[in-house]
Amino acid sequence: MYAVIETGGKQYRVQEGDVIYIEKLNAEENSTVTFEKVMTVGKDDGVVIGKPLVEGAKVTAKVLKNGKGKKITVFTYRPKKNSKRKMGHRQPYTKVQVESITL
Repeated sequence: MYAVIETGGKQYRVQEGDVIYIEKLNAEENSTVTFEKVMTVGKDDGVVIGKPLVEGAKVTAKVLKNGKGKKITVFTYRPKKNSKRKMGHRQPYTKVQVESITL
């Protein structure tokens, strides 16, 4: 069984036991989060597609870690103006493990 969930403005295809990195949630480590925005649920006997969401479906997951991604360098400049700026950015994330999908 799989599901397509939406969180943080992105959609993820998940199965039970999957470990995914999503946009940062306000949840402590080792806590349980529930995703109510389920777009699609695939079962052995077919697929249930929501319009836009599947009614009564939810995905529960356990928060494993909150952290930051690798640093990227952002460099902006304006040619011929002697104007430049160098910055770094680390995107925060939440690592979760999907425990169950209910329909």
